[in-house]
Amino acid sequence: MGMTDPIADMLTRIRNAARARHESVAVPWSRTKEEIAKVLVAEGFLLEARRIKGKEWSGEELLIQIRFDMEKQPIISGLKRISRPGRRVYVGSEGIPLIRGGLGVNILSTSRGILVDREAKKVNVGGELICSVW
Repeated sequence: MGMTDPIADMLTRIRNAARARHESVAVPWSRTKEEIAKVLVAEGFLLEARRIKGKEWSGEELLIQIRFDMEKQPIISGLKRISRPGRRVYVGSEGIPLIRGGLGVNILSTSRGILVDREAKKVNVGGELICSVW
């Protein structure tokens, strides 16, 4: 039986690895997960995300390097999946909520690709609200 929400699985693996102070975590690769990870790298929440060859019986994997501060505390203090397979959440460009008073970011799936909330507002597009990171 397949996984019902692979994006939530990826976010949970990142959250658990950060709390356990692991330097990296591997998740099964998909184009959407890679784009979300690239956005998190660009926003400074992760160090690196790259596609690697998995074991011979599995497909490719996405190796994600977690970013920590000087006291070995993870930069990501919270990750929350907003839109789920059972309840999709769509917002317009004006309806994108602020996260932690602007300290966090929302990640959206738009017609222009996976974007951060401020980039979506800049190009005036809305979309599916994938997750919030702070």
